[in-house]
Amino acid sequence: MTTEVTLTGQKIRLRPMQDNDAAALLAAASDGELWNLKVTAVPSPETVSQYIHIALKGKEAGTVIPFVIEDIASGKPIGSTRFWKMDNKNRKLEIGHTWLSASWQRTHANTEAKYLLLGHAFEVLNCVRVQFTTDELNEKSRNAILRLGAQQEGIVRHERIMPDGRKRNSVRFSIIDDEWPQIRSNLQQRLHDSSM
Repeated sequence: MTTEVTLTGQKIRLRPMQDNDAAALLAAASDGELWNLKVTAVPSPETVSQYIHIALKGKEAGTVIPFVIEDIASGKPIGSTRFWKMDNKNRKLEIGHTWLSASWQRTHANTEAKYLLLGHAFEVLNCVRVQFTTDELNEKSRNAILRLGAQQEGIVRHERIMPDGRKRNSVRFSIIDDEWPQIRSNLQQRLHDSSM
């Protein structure tokens, strides 16, 4: 499975994360100082090197494909996302570590990024399951995942320890291969409507 893939949509592009992306990620994260959020881990000036190192180590191991999200019109970095927990044998993966600059939240960007990622997962990687996990307290993220058409499966208690030491309960969602055609059609309609 190739880990060097660029996914290009109408307005945004997901390009492979590189070693030298610290400045790009910090520029995107500084719009809203996203590293101060308590419900997700966004790279800060202190953590960006480790953030990239962990992503690229996962890429080497074949379990992660990390992306920088760019606005095509300006070429500007606006966030990051990745495939991770990739399990080729069982043809499943998770889409996660997704964040967008504050000024790009609640725009077409998240919908288009998820459309590109899901299309690649189901149509190129031949996945039978794509899952999403978010903090139980992250209402914005939970609603965004439900708007995609994913099904909530349950709450995983104390699923991880957050940087501030909080024991996080995580909400797990999934989309399975049988559901993808209808979800693809819905996302195409949403993207079409947002470009009107």
